[in-house]
Amino acid sequence: MDADIKWLDDPTIFRVNQLPAHSDHHYYGDYAEWQHDDSRFVQNLDGQWRFKFAKTPQERSQGFYAADFDSSDFDHIAVPSEIELSDYAQNNYINTLSPWEGKIYRRPAYALSQDDPEAGSFSSGKDNTVGAYLKHFDLDPALRGKQIRVRFEGVERAMYLWLNGHFIGYAEDSFTPSEFDLTPYIQDKGNVMAVEVFKHSTASWIEDQDMFRFSGIFRSVELMAQPVTHLEDLDLRPRVTDDYQDGVFNLKAHLAGEKDGTVKVVVKDAAGNTLVDEQVPVEEEVTVSDKLIKDVNLWDNHNPYLYQLLVELRDADGNLVELVPYRFGFRRIEINEDHVVLLNGKRLIINGVNRHEWNAKRGRAITMADMTSDIASFKENNINGVRTCHYPDQIPWYYLCDDNGIYMMAENNLESHATWQKMGAIEPSYNVPGSVPQWKEVVVDRARTNYETFKNHTAILFWSLGNESFAGDNLVAMEQYYHEHDDSRLVHYEGVCHTHDYSKQIPSLDKKNYLPAGGTKDYRDQISDVESWMYLPPKQVEEYLQNNPDKPFMECEYMHDMGNSAGGMGSYISLLDKYPQYFGGFIWDYIDQALLVKDPVSGQEVMRYGGDFDDRHSDYEFSGDGLMFADRTPKPAMQEVRYYYGLHK
Repeated sequence: MDADIKWLDDPTIFRVNQLPAHSDHHYYGDYAEWQHDDSRFVQNLDGQWRFKFAKTPQERSQGFYAADFDSSDFDHIAVPSEIELSDYAQNNYINTLSPWEGKIYRRPAYALSQDDPEAGSFSSGKDNTVGAYLKHFDLDPALRGKQIRVRFEGVERAMYLWLNGHFIGYAEDSFTPSEFDLTPYIQDKGNVMAVEVFKHSTASWIEDQDMFRFSGIFRSVELMAQPVTHLEDLDLRPRVTDDYQDGVFNLKAHLAGEKDGTVKVVVKDAAGNTLVDEQVPVEEEVTVSDKLIKDVNLWDNHNPYLYQLLVELRDADGNLVELVPYRFGFRRIEINEDHVVLLNGKRLIINGVNRHEWNAKRGRAITMADMTSDIASFKENNINGVRTCHYPDQIPWYYLCDDNGIYMMAENNLESHATWQKMGAIEPSYNVPGSVPQWKEVVVDRARTNYETFKNHTAILFWSLGNESFAGDNLVAMEQYYHEHDDSRLVHYEGVCHTHDYSKQIPSLDKKNYLPAGGTKDYRDQISDVESWMYLPPKQVEEYLQNNPDKPFMECEYMHDMGNSAGGMGSYISLLDKYPQYFGGFIWDYIDQALLVKDPVSGQEVMRYGGDFDDRHSDYEFSGDGLMFADRTPKPAMQEVRYYYGLHK
């Protein structure tokens, strides 16, 4: 198969030769490797790559992926990093519009007509910058002779991959890992990996988040070898009994490779006591079912108690060939008959924030130090929950939330704001994904990938379909996917509030501001287990809660923290004491999106926000609405948050 640039224009093509998503577990050769977090099966490719930038697809380097290509005129770029922050392209911050609005006429493929594929929309786009990456490497000796795959943790926005001149695959979905099998073409020495990254594709319509619009390989790249027998996917289903006293442990594992040998499954408590010890033959699918663990420690924000799982894969001679560790907890989230959200049988209150991944110098290419700093800030300020707005985060963040008892709303990489809201008005004439058939599979795949990657994380209490993408049959399909695959969590989505007539539940609400002209199908009964609304004023939240609410209520975004904000927080918090169906929300947002640059006049380092880079159009200082400045210095508003969130710890 050859690569085809026209895939950029086609919403039905979003992965080519990409391996299926699977659990995010680590694997090691023995216990010493685990203790040092240094697996013999992993080779990191981060660092300096050769790089060539093109302003348009037509100007890109042709044939650069050939094994004998002369790249002497290529520059160097760090991986991971953002192309724009390496001074190749224009920084641009936008909230609700598409970057090309008012410059290039585009509409989403098939949205206006089933006869309109918008051919050439991005493959010939004059605004579609391209980065050509090259990496020369030798395979580490420990990886040689094995099945080899490569994992890209995050690439914005569409990528083509070659190895040693051979086309490997294509991927979209910027914020979830993309894995490809390299085995047929990998060499022990002298490998040339080529990656072509396009800033825009049809994915750009559904990645219209409130953020700086970057591009490039902005997360880590790793090679991974497969042991002779390998745990490909791990599915943990720890349940809590109805009396909230005991736990029931369930495991399902999908194995690849040789089928000789044994699988040993061990579960230990924090004191090292063995609670489960099962050994079964290697099969393609291995299960351990309904193992009762008495008097479990239930996981929550106050006591993030985790149990240690160890899966040993041994060959027919008893030699350890792979060790898979995983920490998990027992917790139970549900909605009772009074429409109150319960965690472990007790009312749940979310003292949350929305959190973009951000570093003032590196953009979204954040570091582990950034993540651990954020966890410390959460604890210091009584923040117990986080919404991964509006995409999946780096994998270590989910482990940190498990370890520290941070309740997670794990959001899909989906926002299509510009397709349904124009100049502040609801006007979904070319809304996607909506109910457009050609846009169904791409968003269901994003739900699948989000679920499969992160399904074992105790901290995740809610799956979120995405953000500000209106409603439609395709979001119903996403909702159905989660409910069919996971009965241990709730599903959230806010956009359905725009399709429902709330005149009885919230009499003071002016429905013309929420229902599109002519009305639309009401999706409220099909989407979202909870009532979710952004920035609904406290008085109208109270009206909803006073009128026999049929769903518990939360604010997935509230207290928009721009400027001297957060002063009215007490009006929301007081509702928690009056209405058990109200369970809090997530402040918008945690950290400013601003960049630390050297001012050419003063020579001093200064923060620059949207519009400060001569980017037009822009939403300007709207990028600065966090509780923290972009350098992670708390703003005065954080004192308000610490006080009010401390009332319901």
